[in-house]
Amino acid sequence: MITPNIITHAGPLLERYRVLLCDVWGVVHNGTAPHDKACAALMRFRQVGGSVILLTNAPVPKFRVQDMLDYVGVPDGIADDIVSSGEIALRHIKDQRYKSVFYIGPQDRDAAFFDQSSAASVPMEKAEAVVATGLHNDRTETAEDYKGILEGALKRDLPFVCANPDLVVDVGHARFFCAGAIGDLYEKMGGTVYWAGKPHSSAYETAMALAQTFQKDTLKPKDMLVIGDALRTDIEGAKRARLDALFVTGGIHRKDVVVDGATQSDKLATLMAPGTPPALAAITELAW
Repeated sequence: MITPNIITHAGPLLERYRVLLCDVWGVVHNGTAPHDKACAALMRFRQVGGSVILLTNAPVPKFRVQDMLDYVGVPDGIADDIVSSGEIALRHIKDQRYKSVFYIGPQDRDAAFFDQSSAASVPMEKAEAVVATGLHNDRTETAEDYKGILEGALKRDLPFVCANPDLVVDVGHARFFCAGAIGDLYEKMGGTVYWAGKPHSSAYETAMALAQTFQKDTLKPKDMLVIGDALRTDIEGAKRARLDALFVTGGIHRKDVVVDGATQSDKLATLMAPGTPPALAAITELAW
């Protein structure tokens, strides 16, 4: 694979597309403050006729994603709509007609998810599936803390619904494990996992169908660009969906490739070794 070119201004690239499928955490904000240049770029893209769909692995309904955007100070007008992994998971639970499930996740933080779920919370021995939105305490726990629970689920051959396929998330300068780390462990143990989000088709099929509602003419893959900071989810997801991708290096991979605020070509080449999903270009922070 050819290492992507490092750019500082994405405007000429963005203008080649009609739709942007843009990650949120790590691109639009860092959990505590907005990335102003990124927000301005998305608004400018919309002003010239493009559509922006925010595509996030947040394990909550999209109205809670909007609440978070407001909380960290992201300005209005950066996107046409939002697709969240939480909403995809809720739809899957309903489609599968699960009535009783065993939930893993913080009840307070993800209350909107649990309130909207069509399945009741029950003990493991009565559950039809395991549903995870996150770790109960992501400040002190890792996926290994859930191995005993997962062994119990595996004995009953329960499906695992992962409402956030991310392995980790950065909040400011701190890093915490996500539900994806538990789902990944369950899959390695031999369990069946439904991944409700990036990089899986559930996310991109939902986002592309939604994008079409904002564009008059039929969209083709060449009309859409994925923007994200995670190789495993965003860039891999673009590859699977056969979409072009712009890699934002200043997010989850910043410690690997960014020095003094600039993406280093040698470090980028090391990170994106053969076998890594491709990107058209790399940019430290999204900017027009």
